[in-house]
Amino acid sequence: MTNVLVVYDRSAGRLLDEQEFEHRRDAFAARFKTEKLYRDHANVEVVVLTAQSRADLLRTHARYFLSLDELAARMA
Repeated sequence: MTNVLVVYDRSAGRLLDEQEFEHRRDAFAARFKTEKLYRDHANVEVVVLTAQSRADLLRTHARYFLSLDELAARMA
């Protein structure tokens, strides 16, 4: 399994940070620290995504990893 901490700016539509962790508990510890850093930024999402592989995450949560133009091209 892969555990990825994602920091995403919804208003800008871009990924601010991405960190991969082997252990889920480490990913969540990093999430809680990161949430404190962005607590005053309402448009910033801090999430941990878990999947079998990074490829699975790209398929199921593409909006975090692709630009708006790349997402639009996929939909066309």
